Amino acid sequence: MINFGVLRKYILTGLLLWIPLGITILVVKLLVDLLDRSLILLPPPLRPESLIGFSLPGLGILISAIVLIVTGYLIIRFADRKLLEWGEMWLGRIPFVRSIYSASKQVTETILSADKNAFRDVYLIEYPRKGIWTFGFQTGNGIQEAKNYTKEDLITVFIPTTPNPTSGFIMLVPRGDAKKMDIEVEDALKLIVSLGVVTPNEAA
Repeated sequence: MINFGVLRKYILTGLLLWIPLGITILVVKLLVDLLDRSLILLPPPLRPESLIGFSLPGLGILISAIVLIVTGYLIIRFADRKLLEWGEMWLGRIPFVRSIYSASKQVTETILSADKNAFRDVYLIEYPRKGIWTFGFQTGNGIQEAKNYTKEDLITVFIPTTPNPTSGFIMLVPRGDAKKMDIEVEDALKLIVSLGVVTPNEAA
């Protein structure tokens, strides 16, 4: 006679293995496919399909890495700082392009900077109303004009959505109303992505 309790246990155990593995494979495949699109920058005769008759998954990652390394090397070793400033000044004169480039550069510098403050601390914020709490990440120390207007010591907090933490809301929160949490940013992100299933104590 079939023991449905044992069968259910086997199914759940199998799901615990395959669901995270499947999601990981899908994300990696998405990234590989996205980077492989950089091959369209190559002239058609130099693309793998033309040279060897079939595509090589992951080749775009290698080419992208080489381009980044060579570009960084050339800029650090040979590029004139004034030439770079002139290029940025030229982009800054183009409407619309100026806004996109400036914002993109600031975000990139903030994320990649070794001494960045972005996503440094995890806070507990009352949102969307009093008595309901959610996690937020400090991304800055507020805006001075807003501080002058509110007479409050404000911090800039990013409140991510679930399960996609790349979207969310930016809020200026009084520092006294933000409860700093003694948990790692990575653990808080795991809780958000897992819909609250994986708690910080279990994240490791």
